[in-house]
Amino acid sequence: MANHKSALKRIRANEAKRLRNRYQSKTTRTFIKRLKAATDKSEAQELFQKVSSMLDKLAKKNIIHRNNASNKKSKLAKFVNALG
Repeated sequence: MANHKSALKRIRANEAKRLRNRYQSKTTRTFIKRLKAATDKSEAQELFQKVSSMLDKLAKKNIIHRNNASNKKSKLAKFVNALG
C-alpha cells in the first residue's frame, strides 16, 4: 500500500482516468457495432462520421494507438462505401 499522500492521490486519479477511458472505449465499440449493423447507406454515413470522430479522440488521448484508430476507420469506410 502507498505510504505518501501524493501516492494515494495518484491511485485515486488513475482509477478515475481508467474508468473514464473504459467508458469511452466501450461507447465507441457500441457505435461501431451499430454502424456494422446498419443497412441504410445515409444512416451508415452519419454513424461513420460520429465513429470516426470518436476513434480520433481515443487516439489523441492515447487510449488506443493512432494506427489502430486509422485501421478501424479504414475498414469502416470500406464497409460504408460498399453499402448499396
